[in-house]
Amino acid sequence: MVRSAPPSGTLTFLFTDIEGSTRSWERDAAQMAELLNRHNALLNGAIERAGGTVFKTVGDAFCAAFPTPEEALRAAIEAQHKLAPLIPVRMALHSGTAVERDGDYFGPTLNRVARLMGIGHGRQILVSGVTAAMLRDGISRAQLRDPGTHRLRDLSEPERVFQAIVEGLPADFPPLQSLELRPHNLPAQLTTFVGREDEVRELNDALRATRLLTLTGPGGIGKTRLALEVGSHVLEEFPHGVWFVDLSTLHEGERIPESIASALSLQEQSDRSHWDVAISYLRDKQLLLILDNCEHLIDACAHRASEILQQSDAVRVLATSREPLSVPGERLWVVP
Repeated sequence: MVRSAPPSGTLTFLFTDIEGSTRSWERDAAQMAELLNRHNALLNGAIERAGGTVFKTVGDAFCAAFPTPEEALRAAIEAQHKLAPLIPVRMALHSGTAVERDGDYFGPTLNRVARLMGIGHGRQILVSGVTAAMLRDGISRAQLRDPGTHRLRDLSEPERVFQAIVEGLPADFPPLQSLELRPHNLPAQLTTFVGREDEVRELNDALRATRLLTLTGPGGIGKTRLALEVGSHVLEEFPHGVWFVDLSTLHEGERIPESIASALSLQEQSDRSHWDVAISYLRDKQLLLILDNCEHLIDACAHRASEILQQSDAVRVLATSREPLSVPGERLWVVP
């Protein structure tokens, strides 16, 4: 029976969502609507029988709280057994305290379980290191496999991740979709990114539609932080990575090629300049280059960005600047 009052104290949270649901809706909306109804009924039933509380649903995503990790894992296992033949659902468990308000929960524990779920695959159950340590020895019907420690998007502390290995469920999956999966040099952020999720989604779409996107706005408004968040979101779309180039300390535009080459870990060659080496490398790559703080070197940045776009087919540039680069094809985004 679902508890009438929201559970409190140290809780274990189970987050789930359907993998590839957008494509499924586009492919066959009627079938997806039927599957979603079955998915919702099966998940609600498994969570209720295990003693959990569903406190939020967003689209096809479920958020549930349990007094113990054993109950949460029991619900996840039962649900996956019933859902796996029907539809690929990602699941993640993490334990900790949270702020409860009007039946909803908030705080770093919720951020971490959401990010943990985001690196998993359909039909997979991921368990955080904290939850794994809390589970009693010899819990029936599941063993925990250790895929290692992973950086999660927007979180400064990496997470020790475990996968629940359950009889009758798939055990082998592709690598987890953490920040380590694609090459990058994105710096870890010390604070959680909140309040601009809609902007990030819109910028992701804008970046897919243009090869040069410039975030403009006054100093201190958050252009760099927003660009880094967008970069972490689109990592999976760039096989050759996302590369951050900090131009804030440069005083001469002639140093831009060296900064780009350094970000890409390219070395100057005796008979070739940094720029020649960088252009040669970028020519056949599919990557995102983030040029940060362009305003004090605006003409040089515009020249280099334009040449990169002309000399490569699949490189995209995300720039931050107090003013536009004024390059043909540039799309501007004013950061409010």
